[in-house]
Amino acid sequence: MRAVIDACVLYPTVLREIVLGVARAGLIEPLWSDRLLEEWARTAARHGGAVDEAIARGDIAALALSFPQAKIPADLGVEARLWLPDEGDVHVLATAVSGQAEAIITLNLRDFPAREVSGQGVRALHPDAALYDLWLSHPEQVAGVVAGVHATAQHLSGEQLDKRALLKRVRLPRLAKALA
Repeated sequence: MRAVIDACVLYPTVLREIVLGVARAGLIEPLWSDRLLEEWARTAARHGGAVDEAIARGDIAALALSFPQAKIPADLGVEARLWLPDEGDVHVLATAVSGQAEAIITLNLRDFPAREVSGQGVRALHPDAALYDLWLSHPEQVAGVVAGVHATAQHLSGEQLDKRALLKRVRLPRLAKALA
């Protein structure tokens, strides 16, 4: 599945690592634009200051190396012909259209009404729905990615973390239940 990964999915570390982990496993072909990546960096700065922004910018540079085909250049012509209730999200849909994506993976489904995005051949998916569907067709791969992210989170925190609680905290309740 070719999918634009919205900035709101890229910023929380655990959610990003799971989504990009399934991309590394070949289950998602991720797409983004410079603007989406910049939104991620600005959100990191707003929530965690200069240190988090620097980490985000380092992660963005690493993503450029890991997924060189993921960056979709801005196309103002495409953007100009699109409409969404929040004009600040039009660039996300334009990235999907320009990149011939099947989906936009976002936590903000209400910003991407089905009648607007489906007319462009795209669907907006919550990460929980997207990952759950991938788990149904590739359970070992998705479970392996989640296990790896869970282990890394535990290592970095220095404490035992309940996997189901961790997944629920990053808004993946269906996937959490499926992997319980």
